[in-house]
Amino acid sequence: MTDNSHKATPRVLLVEDDLDTATYIERSPVLAHVAITVVADGTQGQSLAFNESWDCIILDRRLPGLDGLSILQAMRAADIQTPVLFLTTMDGVSDRVTGLRRGADDYLVKPFSVIELSARLDALLRRTGSHPQETRLIFADVELDLLQREVYRAGQKLYIQSQELNLLEYFMRRPFVVVTREMLLQAVWDIDFPIRTNLVETHISRLRERLGRDAPPLIHTVRGQGYVLRRS
Repeated sequence: MTDNSHKATPRVLLVEDDLDTATYIERSPVLAHVAITVVADGTQGQSLAFNESWDCIILDRRLPGLDGLSILQAMRAADIQTPVLFLTTMDGVSDRVTGLRRGADDYLVKPFSVIELSARLDALLRRTGSHPQETRLIFADVELDLLQREVYRAGQKLYIQSQELNLLEYFMRRPFVVVTREMLLQAVWDIDFPIRTNLVETHISRLRERLGRDAPPLIHTVRGQGYVLRRS
């Protein structure tokens, strides 16, 4: 298993006045690898941006107290170069161009996919060195090559389809942690609403098959709770 214990958890400031959006981001299992601080007011957001150290800031454009563009301009004028990602309903080309030209590092329009938000955030963190790029994950005798998107078990290459591979990656980043069906639906399929489907069960069954029915099982069902990656 890859040891990340020596890496500091990236700190992210989210300035968002919509409670549902803020809660959705803060509680998303896809973003569990970062520590998110949420504020709903632009004035407070600017104060935190100026007075604390952040690895990235996610800003709404429309905020009470002080708008996101004004916060960004004040930061850049003060030579605060913390990466900023705008997350907003302002979706016009001119809105995006203005945000980027005023110093934003990325721009994502609502409604959005939390998986895409996570990917964009990780790209910004890698750029600043706050999120060192991993090239592989290892658990027991399973190795996942993140660059080539290939899986090996006991040195033998396994042929695993894209969704099962994403599922395996999610488990390998959270060994020994029980994950619920709902967490998997959101993280792997970007489904964050109640739905009757056997997607999770079907793909876990396929993944177990790909990992080898005769090999020691690694993905275990925890009755009434979900699934966990652990040795037998």
